[in-house]
Amino acid sequence: MNTFQEKYKREKTTLFTAKPFLKWAGGKTQLLEQFNKYFPEELKNGTIKNYYEPFLGSGAVFFYIAQNYQIEKAYLSDINEDLILAFTVVQRNVIELIDELYTLKNGYIVRNEIEREKYFYEIRDIFNSEKEKINYNTYSTDWIPRAAKLIFLNKTCFNGLFRLNRKGEFNVPYGGYENPRILEQSNLINASNLLQIAEIFPTDFENIKNKIISDFFIYFDPPYRPISNTSSFTSYSKYDFTEDDQKRLAKLFNEISKNGNKLMLSNSDPKNINEDDHFFEEMYSNFRIIRVQANRMINSKGDKRGKINELLILNY
Repeated sequence: MNTFQEKYKREKTTLFTAKPFLKWAGGKTQLLEQFNKYFPEELKNGTIKNYYEPFLGSGAVFFYIAQNYQIEKAYLSDINEDLILAFTVVQRNVIELIDELYTLKNGYIVRNEIEREKYFYEIRDIFNSEKEKINYNTYSTDWIPRAAKLIFLNKTCFNGLFRLNRKGEFNVPYGGYENPRILEQSNLINASNLLQIAEIFPTDFENIKNKIISDFFIYFDPPYRPISNTSSFTSYSKYDFTEDDQKRLAKLFNEISKNGNKLMLSNSDPKNINEDDHFFEEMYSNFRIIRVQANRMINSKGDKRGKINELLILNY
């Protein structure tokens, strides 16, 4: 073990406040205080010990709940295999991951702006070319440098997006940031500590019904239904999340809304644009629907970034 690894192995015994280690479209960090008002009482009083998040994204809600409530087991899943890969590496091999990120960070900061852009695209090309060589079904040390490249690209690409083309290639352009936070070692270490209670795996959201029995708090954060033709961001994997998928999710929500399970779901509010759009009210007519305010975080026009409503759907 080298000096760098020894330093952060010792630091692993110190507690820090963990936050998401990835930037993610639709991340929920800004909404956590509002969400907290609507979390089930059974979570707050310690009765519910199991937490499930089938659309993991940045994991902001998991990190908040794991640090504020007494859950004993978390089940974290997503269809995005590279996202699950990164979370698994943080959980299992955070020190080695930090070492890889340390190298990538140093390779970035010593370059001038023109060379940094070239370096970004070199890393992106390697990341895409290596995809076919990765066995996503069996954990190996090959996952560690790939996770590091994903975090590097996430912190240096435009707006922290994760977008794949139809070939499954990461295609977000260079962001040009002066001082991106490529390596936040303390946060990674504490995130790893929190993830020790988690089972992390890639799957389509519908498969969770085979895992859930009773007494779960389940938070669904699917790719949002677009509220306008220009606001769509449903391709966070190479698979689109269509209106049929939204309906499939509503069917699942109804199906598992029993046996003591407490369900919470986020989505866009179509009434921001069209008061006559009752898409979600009709699908979730048997449940409680609440509106919370969020800042629009991703839009190509700066004057379109402002407060909009989002929906929270609860079965309690």
